[in-house]
This record gives sequence, structure tokens and C-alpha cells, in this order.
Amino acid sequence: MESRINRLFDNSEGYDAFFISSYPNIFYYSGFESDDGFLLITRERHILITDSRYTVQAKEQAPDYEIVDIASGLKSVFAGIDGGVIGFEDSHITVSGYEHIKAALADGQSLKPAQTVINAPRLIKDKEEIKKIAEAERLGDEAFSHVLNMIKPGITENEVALELEFFMKKNGASALSFDTIAASGVRGAMPHGRASEKVIENGDLLTLDFGCVLNGYCSDMTRTVAVGNISDWQKEVYNVVLKAQTEALGAIVAGKKCSEIDAIARDIIKDAGYGENFGHALGHSVGIEIHEEPRLSPKCDDIIENGHILTVEPGIYIENRGGVRIEDLVAVSDGRAVNLTHSDKRFIIL
Repeated sequence: MESRINRLFDNSEGYDAFFISSYPNIFYYSGFESDDGFLLITRERHILITDSRYTVQAKEQAPDYEIVDIASGLKSVFAGIDGGVIGFEDSHITVSGYEHIKAALADGQSLKPAQTVINAPRLIKDKEEIKKIAEAERLGDEAFSHVLNMIKPGITENEVALELEFFMKKNGASALSFDTIAASGVRGAMPHGRASEKVIENGDLLTLDFGCVLNGYCSDMTRTVAVGNISDWQKEVYNVVLKAQTEALGAIVAGKKCSEIDAIARDIIKDAGYGENFGHALGHSVGIEIHEEPRLSPKCDDIIENGHILTVEPGIYIENRGGVRIEDLVAVSDGRAVNLTHSDKRFIIL
């Protein structure tokens, strides 16, 4: 944790301390697995403020921090630190929360928005973080292989989703990365079609987008499979999406703009006549949160760097017919993309 705090201060000219209030950043900078608390960090002092319910947990998970009971009041905590300008999470805190913190400041102290500064070290994952994300993605691969054995006409999307979720939690996941998407038939035209009671029918495409949280880090993957007899348009759409995804994956190297990678996949889909059917960005970063920066999108000109974790998930969605999405999770290492997702991408027909 010390190296993360050092990186925070090394790139934060104009700040003397940071007040951290969101769970992802509390966990990232301290290891404390709860949002019932705050961090107050200076170069010299690292303070975790929580209540008596979490004191033992805080000592175990954040051994490098001073543990302060919030019952003593924020005013006394701020009075005990040097420094005037205190960065805070302006994208997370409420107006009333801001006023409460402001009222607790000591003379000469002031608050300054610092969300971008606080989040910045999280953009580049270290080797241990990449390992944890890879382990979470491995569990997703295993869950997908498991659930293929039960998918057939007559079962519902909810049944498939619940089996995926049960398998991941049974095998170590502490939570889901997000609500599982299981969209079959015409519902496949909804990119975020959460699992429903719709019965899967012969001839349906079934898109499964799911992930889990393992050791504090998220996974994310999508596969689309066919159930029973398939049509020519389903084959065509699947092959276009697969080509777009494969070409984009192969183009990811350190030094390229995120928007360049998005354009590769988007142009392939557009040239095939489905440009209007791909409305979302190509991908996003994943870490402690399921959606992090940078993004593979037409609007993001951030430069890809070693340590970035990125999803690559092109899709085609046709109203009243269905859709296809294929998603892998990659880590940028030694200048190139290393795929952390290993599930088969051939057109699986069950």
C-alpha cells in the first residue's frame, strides 16, 4: 500500500492530504474491505476512521494504518494533521457530506476536488492486481464451461443466470461484478438485457455477459451461443462480430490511442452493413470496479499503456431479431495484449 500512496503524492502537486470516502479507493489504498469508514492520508500519517464494529477487521486488513474510532469526531482527526489543502472525492461525496467534512476542518485547512488525482494510480495495474483479475476471469471461464451443459430449449434465462452465479459463488467469488445478462431470441437485441423468465427456444441465440468479484477484483466476459437450429443471418452476424473482435484484439499495443482500437472493430462492423447496430463503446477498463478508465471508445484518445486492463466487446443488435456480443478481457504487458479469457469463441451450437 505504501507504494500506492507514494504514487498518489508524487503526482499531486498542490495537495497536502487526501480524504478518501469511496469503497474502491478505501480498499485500493488501505486493503480495508468496507465502505463504513474514511481514510485521511498525508505523507507522514495514514489514518483509517471507522466505528467499533470494524475495529478488529481494520487492524487485520490495514495494518499500516492508525485506526481511529469515528466516535471521537472528525474535527479531532483533522486537528491532528499538518497541511492545509485536503483533496476529496468530489464525484462520490454528497453535498451534505461535503458540508459535514468542511465543518470539521481545522483553521487554515481547506477542501479541494481531487477525484481524478485519487483515481489516477488505479489506471495502471501492478502485477499482483493483474494476477487477481486473471484469477477472477479464470473462474468466469469455468462457470461458462459448466453452464453449457444445462442450456437447452425449455429452460429460462433466469435458470441459466442463477446457475452461473451459484457456480461462481460456490467456487470462491464474494460477489457478482454486475447483474448477469442472459438475453435470448429477440431479447438479444438489448445489450443490457438482464436475465428474465423468458423461455429459451429452439433457434435462439443466447448472449451471456457475466462476471464475479474474487479477492476484491472483478472479471467480465461475454459469449453468445446458439440453441438448436440456426439461420444464415445468425451465422453471418456472429462471424462479423468475431472478426471485429479478433482484429481489435490483435491491434492492442502500448502507445496506440484507445479510439484507434475502437475504430478497427467499428469499421469492420460498418463495412458489413451493421454500423447502426453497434451503438456502445468497444470496451472499458476493469479492476476493483467493473467500469474503470480508460475506455475503448471513439471519444477516448488516452494512450494505451502497460498495466491497462481492457475489455474488447463488439456487438451487433437487431431489433425484433436478436443480437451477438463477444467479449474478452486483456492485460497490456510488455507492450502487447495478453488475453485473460480462454473460453472458446467458435460458434457454439447446443
